[in-house]
Order: sequence, then C-alpha cells, then structure tokens
Amino acid sequence: MKKHLHLPNKLTVIITYLIFMAGIYFAITNYVPRLIEQSTILVKSVLDFYKNNADNKTNNEVFNYIWSYASSSTVLKYFQNGASVLIHYLSNIGTMGLTFVMSLLLSFFYTFEKEEMFSFSRSFLKGPYAWFFQDIRHFGLTFVNTFGVVLEAQFIIAIVNTVITTVFLAFMGMPQLLSLGIMVFILSLIPVAGVIISAVPLCFIGYSVGGVKYIAYIIIMLIVVHALESYILNPKLMSSKTELPIFYTFVVLFFAEHIWGVWGLIVGIPVFTFALDILGVKPVGQKHQVYEDAVKRIGGMKKNE
Repeated sequence: MKKHLHLPNKLTVIITYLIFMAGIYFAITNYVPRLIEQSTILVKSVLDFYKNNADNKTNNEVFNYIWSYASSSTVLKYFQNGASVLIHYLSNIGTMGLTFVMSLLLSFFYTFEKEEMFSFSRSFLKGPYAWFFQDIRHFGLTFVNTFGVVLEAQFIIAIVNTVITTVFLAFMGMPQLLSLGIMVFILSLIPVAGVIISAVPLCFIGYSVGGVKYIAYIIIMLIVVHALESYILNPKLMSSKTELPIFYTFVVLFFAEHIWGVWGLIVGIPVFTFALDILGVKPVGQKHQVYEDAVKRIGGMKKNE
C-alpha cells in the first residue's frame, strides 16, 4: 500500500490495522456463530453414531480391530499428543484471547515505530561490547530466518491439504464442510501427524453418512494426502526455501523426527541450517553468491595464465 499509494509509513500502518480489525469483526459476527452451530452438529452426530452402534457386535469387532492396530503403532501416540494439545488450548481460551490481543497490540507498535526502533536497536552495535551484540544479531537472524521459512512451508502445506481434503469431502456429500475444513487446516499445521489425527473424526462422520465404503474412501484420500505432504511437499518446499538439496532435507527430517518426535519436523531444518552456518559450511542464502564468486575466481585464474 505504501509503495503504490505513496502514503506515510505510520498512516499506512493505521489503515492496514483498521482494515484487519474490521475483517476480524466481520468474521466474528458472521462466521463464528455458523461455525459453532456446525461444530455442535458435528460433535452430536459423532456421539449419536457411537451411541447407536455401541451394542452392534459387528461394529464392535471392527472398532476393536482398529483400536488394536492403532495401539500397536505410532498413530495412537500422535492422536494422544494432538488431542492433549487441542484440549489444553481449548481449556485456556481466555488466555489465548489475551495473548492474541497483546500480540496484535505489540505488532502494531512494532510496525508503527519501526524506523525509530531500528535506529535505537542499532545503537547496541556500537561501543565496547558491540562484538557481543553483533554475534547475537548474526545468530538470531540466521535462526529466525530459517525458522520462518519452515513455518511458511508448513502453512503452504496446510493450505494445500485443506483444499484437497475439502474438495474431496464436498464430492462425497459430507455435511458441515466449514467445520471440517477448519479442523483439517488446524490439524494440518501439525507436520505429518495432523493428517493421521484428522482420520478419526472424518472416519466417524464418513461412516454415519455412507457406511464402510466412505471410510475406505476417506482412508485412501488421507493416505494420498499424507504421502503428498511427507514425500513431496515437505522436502521440496524445505529444500527450495533453505537452498538445501532435497536428499539432505529428507534425511534431516527423517532423523529429526526420530530424535524429537513430531516437533523434529518443525525444528529439524532450522537447527541443521543454523549448525551449518556456525560451522561455515554453507551460509544461509549465499549459494548463488558463492557460485558467482567461484566463477569470477576461475575467470581471473584463466586471465593470469
């Protein structure tokens, strides 16, 4: 907006935040009531399905088989971790609201006084202890940039997963698409495991709508989405954003998941890139510059010969 309309920076910030607040108000007044209504119907349908089929011997055998399989694999662990995090956040909805308001307020003052703040912060880079703050600045920028790249990549993956899943569910005629879409998007922010966690409510609802056939459709769809995220989107986006080869990216994600669990898929690439930068193996964002410098050196050597 500032670039195209040539407005002062502070006026641009004020207009942007006013538009953002108006959008939040519109979403709360128009979509939140609908979301609550659809979510209530969704939960009620799942509870009714479980209640109506609790005494059915055939269904019990199916559920016992699914439960025994989940208990012997990592699916149950992922589901328990995701459910505990979700319950924790839902039980602290007031704290989340306060955190959101404070974050919005701090971001407003940050952008409103960005030039003054940068000018004041640069004063730490002068003086007898400038070397200390310069090192902190270098390492901080390296880690923040790589971590931001990972978050950006995961956000793109979540959007792709949500679009594919929602379109597929719409073709199946599933009810409460708005609630299901938001649920899939939130769970997709959890790397890899989010797709697995979303299988439980989707299969319940799919069975209540179309029986075992719909469960098979949903499982096939989730397998495709899971493979797309794990073996194509995640390594490709990470490698393109961090300038790492896809092979190294995939290996780092594999070992990070084994060491730190699900969170390793988030912090693995930033930690690895940060370590490379400290060791001087490959400075972040300098691949093309290194290549150009090498070409210049080779050209200079040929001229000297």
